[in-house]
Amino acid sequence: MRYLIIVLSTLLLSPALFALDIPRLMLANVYSNNKASDIDISHYWVSEKYDGVRAYWDGTRLLSRQGNEYHAPAWFVAGFPKSPLDGELWLARGQFDRLSGIVRKQQPVDEEWRLVRYMVFDMPQLAGTFDQRLNEMRLLADMPDWLIIIKQWRVSDEAELLRQLDAFVKAKAEGLMLHHGDSLYSAKRSNDLLKLKPSFDSEGFVLSYEEGKGKFVGMMGALWVEALITNDDGLAEKQKFKIGSGFTVAERKNPPPIGSEITFQYSGLTSKGKPRFVRYWRRRQ
Repeated sequence: MRYLIIVLSTLLLSPALFALDIPRLMLANVYSNNKASDIDISHYWVSEKYDGVRAYWDGTRLLSRQGNEYHAPAWFVAGFPKSPLDGELWLARGQFDRLSGIVRKQQPVDEEWRLVRYMVFDMPQLAGTFDQRLNEMRLLADMPDWLIIIKQWRVSDEAELLRQLDAFVKAKAEGLMLHHGDSLYSAKRSNDLLKLKPSFDSEGFVLSYEEGKGKFVGMMGALWVEALITNDDGLAEKQKFKIGSGFTVAERKNPPPIGSEITFQYSGLTSKGKPRFVRYWRRRQ
């Protein structure tokens, strides 16, 4: 019995059993207005940020960032290329929890995996710039319908980028990604890859209203809010700013009362420390 325990202990503690093929992936910095002077938007490709799980195709298996294998059905990966791919397993916008439950099962369920898509955004082992890798991805042929080379496009400036972010977020997307066209695939975090989403939230107090215009005539157009905002140096300052998006028609007709506390979302800070791309989320009770 003692010998059996020693053998089992040796096996359980063996490094080989814990060895994982951890993929070396390109990681994104957070895009913010504080970096705007260092970033020429026109050099970047823009794409939707999918709320799925990162999945690296090594030519035979789908691996997580930590090197764990996603046990996809054999038919799901049967037509995948031999070249490594970087992408996300994805169901639909707002379906992350459901997706996670599907792809993390040790025994895959065919009916569930038929809903999953593999959204590919890079080919890590190809030499050359992202412009060149993107061209190669677009040339992939005879791929399964559920392997999708994601749409990538250009924008001219930050104003256009933020308008598109607003539209995508309103459509329940998580945000946008920016990939520098001249960048090589590098397994580190850098400005070659940037993520932009309204990922911060905070609370503030309603100070006043602005009258709506156009289709919002006769309703609230925007709120003026005062909130304590923490800047990049970790210092908290009171800021006054306007929130004009994120409201339903019902909320515009019956806005949060003056003096009430609300929660809002925003994406980074302006050079003056004010929240950037602010959206109303909900009233705090």
